Amino acid sequence: MREFIAGNIGELAALATALCWTFTSMAFESAGKKVGSLSVNLIRLVIAFFLLGFFTWATQGHFLPTGVSSHAWLWLSISGLIGFVIGDLLLFQAFVVIGARISMLMMSLSPPLTAFFGWLIIGEKLSLANSIGMMVTIWGIALVILARPQHGKKMQFHYPLKGILLALGGAAGQGLGLVLSKFGMKELDPFMSTQIRVITGMVGFALLFTLTRNWGKIFSAVRNQQAMLRIGTGAFFGPFLGVSLSLLAIQHTTTGIASTLNSLTPVLIIPFAIFWFKEKITLKEVAGSILAVIGVTIFFIY
Repeated sequence: MREFIAGNIGELAALATALCWTFTSMAFESAGKKVGSLSVNLIRLVIAFFLLGFFTWATQGHFLPTGVSSHAWLWLSISGLIGFVIGDLLLFQAFVVIGARISMLMMSLSPPLTAFFGWLIIGEKLSLANSIGMMVTIWGIALVILARPQHGKKMQFHYPLKGILLALGGAAGQGLGLVLSKFGMKELDPFMSTQIRVITGMVGFALLFTLTRNWGKIFSAVRNQQAMLRIGTGAFFGPFLGVSLSLLAIQHTTTGIASTLNSLTPVLIIPFAIFWFKEKITLKEVAGSILAVIGVTIFFIY
């Protein structure tokens, strides 16, 4: 067993990441509906910063990242701005507009986008199967979000187009952020790498709150105990454990394989959506979610 874990640490970390995304997306959807997605973003990064700091202090003897090269700081900081500030800002608003389940389904487009950025930036190879996998993934998503046109009307959506576009932007931000993280971190500890990204994300959101003069929303959110409990849960499974596991995954396997296993979230989230949010989910939506994951698998495995 120990040899199996050691030999497949990247793949196991990616699978654990998918489960973390399931918990964190549900928690952040609930919190965002109570206090707003912008407040959730900053608060969860502050919580994650301290979780990461205490973890690295306990395991490595320092609270803040030390001995990190300028190369790593630069690219991990850019990754943090793109992934945490831009990508997650769009994704968290999508949670509020269309819910965590559909948002995470849209995020299954992140692996193909990650592969594209990986090819563009760090020269990772793309195979002929990529286009087939992409088409199958899009087909699966279309089964869920598109409604059959009626009475001569144009294409219709089961869910608000605004939310779908927000989630698509989140997928692009996550894909690009992941590739830049791999380019920047190299052999650096994943938890320390995540802390650098979190610090940059905190700075980015602090500037955003200052420019928009919305600090009052933060103080209101902190006083909401139910929202803070959900944000704390999401912060633990998201920017602390989930993101660190995702960086551990890409450190020990390709970004493509890691993203493929991460993409299981749209399927894993279905039972939680049924029992937690009491969502009514059709067989077509289940089939579409599974098809999207199959498409991502084809994209990278064949």
